[in-house]
Amino acid sequence: MPDTVDTNRQFVDQLRRAGDEELRDRKRHIIESLFNLRFRLASGQIEDPKRVRKYRKAIARINTILRERELGINQ
Repeated sequence: MPDTVDTNRQFVDQLRRAGDEELRDRKRHIIESLFNLRFRLASGQIEDPKRVRKYRKAIARINTILRERELGINQ
C-alpha cells in the first residue's frame, strides 16, 4: 500500500521488484481501498483526504510499470 512506505521512491522500488501478477493484485487491492475511501470521504469519516490522491497516483504508477514491461522498456 502507498501508506506503508516512507517515500515515493521506496514505493516505486517495491513495485519494480514485484512480478506482474503481484502488481495486478496490488492494483486491485488499491482500487478496492480507494472505492471504500471515497465513501468514507463523502460521509466525513476520513481524517486525511490526501489519501485519495495517494491511492490514485499509486494506481497510475502500477499501470505505468505494467505498460513499460509490456513494451519492453527497461529503466
